[in-house]
Amino acid sequence: MTTRRDFVLSAAALAAAPSAGQKGISLALWSLNRSFFAGHWKLLEVPGILRNQLGIVGLEYVNQFFENPTLSYLQKLRRACSDNGVQSLLLMVDNEGATASADRQERKDSEIAHRKWIDIAHYLGCKNVRCNMYGGAEDWKSDKDIVLRAAETFRNLVEYAKGSGLNIIVENHGRASSDPDNLIALVKAVNSPEFGLLVDLGNWNKGDDRYACVRKTIAYGRALSVKGTFGPSADPAFDMEKLLKTALDGGYQGWWAIEVTPRTAQGEKPSAAELYQREIALIKEVKAITERVVFQKG
Repeated sequence: MTTRRDFVLSAAALAAAPSAGQKGISLALWSLNRSFFAGHWKLLEVPGILRNQLGIVGLEYVNQFFENPTLSYLQKLRRACSDNGVQSLLLMVDNEGATASADRQERKDSEIAHRKWIDIAHYLGCKNVRCNMYGGAEDWKSDKDIVLRAAETFRNLVEYAKGSGLNIIVENHGRASSDPDNLIALVKAVNSPEFGLLVDLGNWNKGDDRYACVRKTIAYGRALSVKGTFGPSADPAFDMEKLLKTALDGGYQGWWAIEVTPRTAQGEKPSAAELYQREIALIKEVKAITERVVFQKG
């Protein structure tokens, strides 16, 4: 019997995936989240935005931004990427359950919910699917089995993705998942070459040394989110240039995905168009910093 997954994967095999190309600067689409939720753009427009406004060739999707991921919609999205010379690199999966729940059925439900995004990421030509390690006790530091429970879920997802060329990766995304020792223990527990981390340069638990956390985890990094402060108001504990250099010194060799959002003053209510222009301007600033620090341009 032909399953939905068989159909999606066989359809993907009919067309060559975008070439891997030389790793460079990419855009984590969350950088444009405020203007998206304000209704300023739709996902099918993004490849053109990357090409025409940002000069960026790598794209990291967010599952919340897929309006209607039917096959015909995905075909249009893949065609838009091809037409604009944009590579689909990664799909971030949010709001699909607790992968580390103490309840086995909840973990299984979350695992099943992630499968469709693995299929979609493969169809689009991505190399990574970013998941979250969520669930467990409210006081996560007291939850001694959270890594083992998460590892079971992620081993199953790695097995589901076998043959697709995809890596399953976990991001430091708050609470237990933003503890570098938990992340390293998770990688070792899953123990698969198709499993690793998305190292977010800034998203560590309050009070932790960001530079030390990046140094600990970067060896396991399959992807990276560029964050930090810069310019006259740069925070010494969250300096973008220093964080980029820390990742470089740690041997990171993947794509450098810009994931930044502009701040809004208290009480300010910018229009969707204003939000979008601020996001674009900030992305360009961070792109220039990344080009200079990582690629010695300019």
